[in-house]
Amino acid sequence: MKYVESIKNSLIFAGVILLLWASAGCTPSDSSLNKMQSSQVKHEFANKILNLAVFEGGQGKDYWLAVKQQFESDYPGVTVNLTSSPKIMEILKPQIAVGNPPDIIYISQSETTGMIEEMLRDKLLLDLTDVFEGNALDNQVPLKNKMLDGILDYANPLGDGKIYAAPFYTSPMGLIYNKTLFEKKGWKLPETWDEFLKLGELAKKDGRSLFTYQGLFPGYLESIFWPSVASVGGMEDVWKAENYEKDAFRSDSVRRIAEVLSAIAQKGYVMPGTVKLSHTQAQAAFLQGKALFIPCGIWIENEMKGTPREEGFEFGFLAPPVFNKGDQRYVMSYLDSLFIPAKAKNIELAKEFLRYQYNDDIVQLNAEKSKGIVTVKNGLEIVKPYTSPIFYDSVQISQKDVAPIVFQWKQASQLVIKDVEAIWNPITGLMSNTLTVKQWQDEVEKITKSVRELSSSKE
Repeated sequence: MKYVESIKNSLIFAGVILLLWASAGCTPSDSSLNKMQSSQVKHEFANKILNLAVFEGGQGKDYWLAVKQQFESDYPGVTVNLTSSPKIMEILKPQIAVGNPPDIIYISQSETTGMIEEMLRDKLLLDLTDVFEGNALDNQVPLKNKMLDGILDYANPLGDGKIYAAPFYTSPMGLIYNKTLFEKKGWKLPETWDEFLKLGELAKKDGRSLFTYQGLFPGYLESIFWPSVASVGGMEDVWKAENYEKDAFRSDSVRRIAEVLSAIAQKGYVMPGTVKLSHTQAQAAFLQGKALFIPCGIWIENEMKGTPREEGFEFGFLAPPVFNKGDQRYVMSYLDSLFIPAKAKNIELAKEFLRYQYNDDIVQLNAEKSKGIVTVKNGLEIVKPYTSPIFYDSVQISQKDVAPIVFQWKQASQLVIKDVEAIWNPITGLMSNTLTVKQWQDEVEKITKSVRELSSSKE
């Protein structure tokens, strides 16, 4: 069966997210979580310089600055050189090209430059299996036993039984809105896409747009696109698309959500200038009340802290609408990971730093600084005192028959295109009303055909 590996990975990750959601009502059972402790086993290292490169996204860099300081304190003589940037992979590209990568990289496996996928294919990422088979630093049990059940199966992207990605943060994605505004206006949150579109006229009368998105990064639309595809065509239609199957983007389920996006554009419900905005520019305009909804993950609250916003603004989270009331609803979830390059100069210290991330006191530090949920069994329990209403909105949807979904493009050998970016770029034409749905489908099918042909020629 063509979709076995994708089915396996998606079901595993869905189970992981359900486990996180199901534990949302837990309360801390160990008072030691209320203060920082450092009881881990410590080792000595000949090379005491660690080069750490992190993607500076929704969680910001406060945690990384704090953990750098804590690690240096716990390991006297060690120096952590931190490089953080929203464009970290572009910064690292020339270093990696000449065989001089950092010791640890924090990024999403599905990052849009395609470099992580290239490093996987070219065997440039270290096998981390021994790290998870070995003991945790703060508990004499294998580290894998501290991880959420099933999460390490998802960390095996090559299907060879080896772990290359150390799972780190996970968070749901959906439609973000201003709860205060909706309550003040007496507007009902839409359950169906028809109800969503009807809000467009109400928004216009109130001097707002219905919708905006991170125009220069159209991949954000995935957070409403794939849940809608799954709601109509089931997970099989999603798996066909992520495997670049012929005519996958001509399915009825894809066509229907594409028609919704086209209707938003045709009716003038897209915030003017959206397609030319960066993610932070679009999100800033949304916070100022220029649009009712924006697709994003719950990290938006931390990413945009300090940004001017509409008076009384309060973040709300909405699962993407369905086409008919009673249809299965889905929410897309996002996973970030840690990687150690195979050519890292300080592999042993890098492994120690990686293990360190899963200590209970460090997971707590992470929660305090980033509000991020680390993928350990007690991660949600630890983060609870530091979470915000938007997080609990996203958790509560799990109690309303909303299923989690993860989308991961199949790795294609030696791609000369950035598959995710290239596949999503044509949607700009749809959202700016310069492409019809059929023209958009034709454009995307051309791209997926080139991926299939290139991948086949390299096998």
